[in-house]
Formats: sequence, structure tokens, C-alpha cells
Amino acid sequence: ASRPLMAPGARGAQVRELQARLAQLGLFGRTPTGYYGSVTTTAVRAFQRRQGLPRTGTVQPAAWRALRQQTHRPSRTHLHPPTTRPIGVPDPRCMRGRVICISKRSNTLAWVVDGRVVSTMDVRFGSQYTPTREGTFHITFKSRHHISTLYHTAMPYAMFFSGGQAVHYSADFAAHGYRGASHGCVNVRNKKALAPLFNTVRPGTKVVIYH
Repeated sequence: ASRPLMAPGARGAQVRELQARLAQLGLFGRTPTGYYGSVTTTAVRAFQRRQGLPRTGTVQPAAWRALRQQTHRPSRTHLHPPTTRPIGVPDPRCMRGRVICISKRSNTLAWVVDGRVVSTMDVRFGSQYTPTREGTFHITFKSRHHISTLYHTAMPYAMFFSGGQAVHYSADFAAHGYRGASHGCVNVRNKKALAPLFNTVRPGTKVVIYH
């Protein structure tokens, strides 16, 4: 048999691409690391089984060709996601047009344009007493330096989608992580990731929040 292109123990950009492509097929549920370990080996075996190829757990040219034909070239964001969490499978409602796609299951927000994930960020939600609503909404208005009239807290880069509920940067989330909760808003902790999204999004942009 020919020498494998990639095998356990390998590291580098090609392994990262392999992981991102396997993730597109739902076979690799983690952030690409560029290291070919046991999780990658298991994912490769699953792909080989699906293709009817020998389940070696190493990537032969035939498997790499098949994988590349069935997936698209991963974006930089897919290869180096700014969130440590795997992006959930986007809800079908997120796959057309420009959508802020928010998964309660994976605690992630994805900015999806025509079915392609452009950027992702970690989010947190309201507590059980002030839950974040689920469903399809639209951005009603944006407020760059917003102060909550209800709670008198800063809500920078606020994008309102349902009454007083908005996607916004949270200094508390940045400092304390998931120990806290919002009053129903979708908190983002990465201001650098949120700022360009705020500048891009227009009122009327679709927001999908799902579990």
C-alpha cells in the first residue's frame, strides 16, 4: 500500500485542514488542533467505514481525495476558531441569507452568510428566571454605547432582537465566564470579535436562537 499522507502523531496545517473537513461531515466534534491524536484517528476510521475503504485510521491518498470532494475548503475561522467550543450544527433556518445563528446547546453565536460560517464567538444566556427567548427574530435597532434603562449596566455593541433582549458585549462575562448569567440578553465576551459583526449587521437582519 502507498504511504499514508497523514497518520497518528502527525502535526501541522494539513492535519488542521483534515480535522476541519471531518467536522463538516459531523465526524469531528472539536476545535481543530493540528495534532493527529486518538480523536482524529477515530474520526478518520468512521469516514473510511462510510466510504467502504480499509479502516486503517491513517489517511491514504484515496481517503483524502474523497474527503476533499465531499467538503468545502475550510475558512480561516474554521481552522482557527476564536471559540473553544465546537460550533453546533447550524439550525436549518440559519442556512439562507445573512443570519446571526445562536445555539444554546453549544453556547456559541455564528455569523452565517449564505450557509457559510464567517465568524463565531462564545455566548451565555439568561438564567431560568429571565430566560433568553428562542425562535426567529430580526434586529430591531442597534446601539453602540447602550446603557440598560432597567438594570443601569453598560451594554456595548447592543443589537436588539426581541423587546429588551439584545446581543451585546458583557464585561462580566469576559471576567467571570459562565458563573454568571444575563437578564435574558445574549452576552458575548470577545469584544474584538463582536465589534466587526456590530458594524456589519443592519436592522432587519435575521436572528435564530435554538436549542
